[in-house]
Amino acid sequence: MVDENVKACINLHAVLRNMEDLCELDKEAHDIIQGKNVAIRFSVKNIPAAIMTFNSGKCIMEKTESRNCHMNLLFKSPEHFNLMIEGKRNPIPTKGFRHIGFLKRDFARLADRLSYYLKPTHELLRNKDSARINTILTAYTAFFAIPEIANNDPLGKLNASRIADGTINIEIDQGPAIHITARSGRLEAAKGKASNARAFMVFDSIDTASGILNGTLDSYSCIGTGQLAIRGLVPMIDNLNKILAQVAGYLR
Repeated sequence: MVDENVKACINLHAVLRNMEDLCELDKEAHDIIQGKNVAIRFSVKNIPAAIMTFNSGKCIMEKTESRNCHMNLLFKSPEHFNLMIEGKRNPIPTKGFRHIGFLKRDFARLADRLSYYLKPTHELLRNKDSARINTILTAYTAFFAIPEIANNDPLGKLNASRIADGTINIEIDQGPAIHITARSGRLEAAKGKASNARAFMVFDSIDTASGILNGTLDSYSCIGTGQLAIRGLVPMIDNLNKILAQVAGYLR
């Protein structure tokens, strides 16, 4: 049974977080936010809040308890937020009513573009540029979901407690890089490579990353062929992969 709290954490801090990358990678999304200046706070009961800021043609998503925003969207429970992500419930605006137009028009269009890439058709995946965006957003979703599971799910906590303190670099050649830091059994993810990483997971291409993340390629076979390189303190990655294996269950 899926824990609604953990699912809400993933939906907010891994799935919806992709908006900042979508607006950079997708021309339609990039065009939608031009000239927009609005900060939206997502306030979900019992989970850490986040603020999504649109400014200067960019989108930035930040996990924060700050209330410095133009608009606040309240969700009475994690279930309420999860249903909103599924398009079955609406948020409750408690601040910034003059931005309702942006929410209903522009933000809704952005959400549709995000869904377009994260729930791709076969036609989309046949287009090289679209498939690349799909892989990048899928990778960010999966790896930013890991800390949410590690810090909130019972099995995730167990496996996180077995990861030695330090940082793991995850890199896709000609694609994005992410690093995940373990500290006293808690994990945190951030974009980019860390200079002091103790373990490394390197995909040789966007295609390899896509295949492993969507299940059409076996990770162990890819290690054998050199398509996926594992270096450094390997037990850190072994336990990280156990948490990664839980992600799909929360994203169904």
